[in-house]
Amino acid sequence: MANDAINDFSVALNNLVDTAGKFVQQELDLVSTGAKAVVSIVEPIAKSALDLAGNVTCSAGQLLQDATGTAGQLLQSATNTAGQAFQSVTCTAGQVVQNVSAVIIPKK
Repeated sequence: MANDAINDFSVALNNLVDTAGKFVQQELDLVSTGAKAVVSIVEPIAKSALDLAGNVTCSAGQLLQDATGTAGQLLQSATNTAGQAFQSVTCTAGQVVQNVSAVIIPKK
């Protein structure tokens, strides 16, 4: 009878250890599955964020390039307009001087 009690205790202890082992294994599987799920969710979001950052950088570069080009064109246009205005004023002033000279100093 003493042997039966020891055997029963041994079987119960083995069952308890086996159950505890299965419980720990299930917990580890659950944690592993949760970690994989988190990675599978975060990975596309991180990729999208990196793509978005790259697109924003490209757009900002294009915007700066366009603004610089437009400013250069405006400056060139203003310079051309100022040059044409100066040339026109110079020509007009020259004509005025010629006309005044012709009136003041008549040709012989």
